[in-house]
Amino acid sequence: MNKKQRVNLIRILAATALLVLLAFVPAAGILRFFLYMIPYGIVGYDIIIKAVKGILHRQPFDECLLMVIATAGAIALALYEDGDYREAIAVMLFYQVGEWFQSYAVGRSRKSITELMDICPDYANIEGENGQLERVDPDEVEVGTIIVVQAGEKIPIDGLVVEGRSSLDTAALTGESVPRDAAPGDRVISGCINQSGLLKIRTEKEFDESTASKVLELISDASSRKSKSEDFITKFARIYTPAVVFSAMALAVLPPLILLASGHPGMWGTWVYRALTFLVISCPCALVVSIPLSFFAGIGGASRAGILVKGSNFMETLADADTVAFDKTGTLTRGVFEVTAVHPREMDERELLHMAAHVERYSTHPIANSLRLAYPEEADSCSVGRSEELPGEGVFAEVNGHKVWVGNTRLMERLGVRWTECEEPGTILHVAIDGTYEGHIAIADVVKPHSAAAIRELKRAGVKQTVMLTGDRSRVADRVAADLQIDRVYSELLPQNKVEKVEELLRSQGPKERLAFVGDGINDAPVLARADIGIAMGAMGSDAAVEAADVVLMDDDPLQIATAIRLSRKCLRIVRENIWFAIGVKLACLALGAVGLAGMWAAIFADVGVMILCVLNAVRCLAVPRVSGKDKE
Repeated sequence: MNKKQRVNLIRILAATALLVLLAFVPAAGILRFFLYMIPYGIVGYDIIIKAVKGILHRQPFDECLLMVIATAGAIALALYEDGDYREAIAVMLFYQVGEWFQSYAVGRSRKSITELMDICPDYANIEGENGQLERVDPDEVEVGTIIVVQAGEKIPIDGLVVEGRSSLDTAALTGESVPRDAAPGDRVISGCINQSGLLKIRTEKEFDESTASKVLELISDASSRKSKSEDFITKFARIYTPAVVFSAMALAVLPPLILLASGHPGMWGTWVYRALTFLVISCPCALVVSIPLSFFAGIGGASRAGILVKGSNFMETLADADTVAFDKTGTLTRGVFEVTAVHPREMDERELLHMAAHVERYSTHPIANSLRLAYPEEADSCSVGRSEELPGEGVFAEVNGHKVWVGNTRLMERLGVRWTECEEPGTILHVAIDGTYEGHIAIADVVKPHSAAAIRELKRAGVKQTVMLTGDRSRVADRVAADLQIDRVYSELLPQNKVEKVEELLRSQGPKERLAFVGDGINDAPVLARADIGIAMGAMGSDAAVEAADVVLMDDDPLQIATAIRLSRKCLRIVRENIWFAIGVKLACLALGAVGLAGMWAAIFADVGVMILCVLNAVRCLAVPRVSGKDKE
């Protein structure tokens, strides 16, 4: 609770105590009026000031003016009749209670977002000429500079760890509670907190292009993009508020005039009271407050879970997504090669890997790196002699006096070596030693741990169709799609082909159906922009993909897609509940108030009571639906 909320709560409690106390004070006439004006002034002075400012700025028709007119009229009637002032004070008091609940709810949802706003450090450490650390502005650090991040400090700029080991707290960015390990060769993103050892990092981006800066930019942009529901409420309030003011004026004047014209008493006091009740009932606070608050809370809850939604309009579109299309590499798979199978002919599997790793010792190809990772003891006492790259075919090297070739089928055919077909998907490396075929090694892009669970959770969330669009070979794509149980797969696609397929999918959809596309690479940016809703992998995805997307997953976990869809649907469901409940109650109470069956206390419930209920309902958007833990492999 902030200072302003505490002050307002004290005002509410003080006014309530005075109101109870005055019930036992035997006062009448002008003294009674002045006594009751004390709690009224305590609880309502800021509303009166806002109403006056609205009139001065020629924007009078808001809830503050309605409150002031209604309570001032009720006070005037009570003064004229030496009646009860408590109803007028209660209207203002309960209105302030509703405002306090709204402020508290906004504070809770804003807290989730402001925690992210603190992810950018104010400085970066670089080593000076004397070896001492110097603090500099992160904006001044050039790409390729070595920065030092000590224990407890935030990483200011994205980069590559060149020295040191540590654990990183990524909760502010990804929502993950489990720290991530960082070691030499690992890429790290800005905004993470170094928990233990000292790290030296070579920067790969400028400060403005780093992850933390991009996240803050996305958050600031999100608040300016309104949903259709918010636009409807804004337009509704502009028309509705002046309409009810003039309707209340007509209710106060026309019936008495008609009664007088027909020879009956005008009953001015009765009809003015009904008009004031009508005004209190008609105040559109519940709609004007709860609808934007629902989206704001939804965006805040999502950001706390590491899901950045760039605006409430995208939250609304995401809720209607019934088809989800995926890129493969880097989205459903890790985007790195790993040895997935070793099939020797006669020698041991370990020995076949051993020989292949030695042949690839000096190669810079990603496949060579995967072989070295599979056989970490590669730098042993073995002798590696002459080595030669064979473009488009493979690599040759002399290992311990043996001539070893590692490459594709074209290399084996050129050597006249009879090779064996492999059923494993991915890249197949055939190995020949001294002209004899010794087996093959399968290397493939590995599926992410949660990809299969992500597809299952999407179908549980009501997504009708999952699609995979990839530039990879059909054999590999079909195998991945089958393993993950994806409904449709399109392979060997160029970037422009992906756009064409997305447009084809869009044409096949119904008017209320929406297509979401999930990707991470530069080549995915056109498709992310073309889809109804684009979802990008934010941690290791390209800047172009993050810019083009409408939703960004900060931990690159595809399982979060189902979480985002469920959250958006929950948010839209709460918005609709608030709209129907608020309008339904108000219309009923307006009708009852106009004919005198609903008094000021009913008006207070129709206004403040409904607003409090709608605000409390909106706060539910902060709770992020979680997928079942048993499905997380």
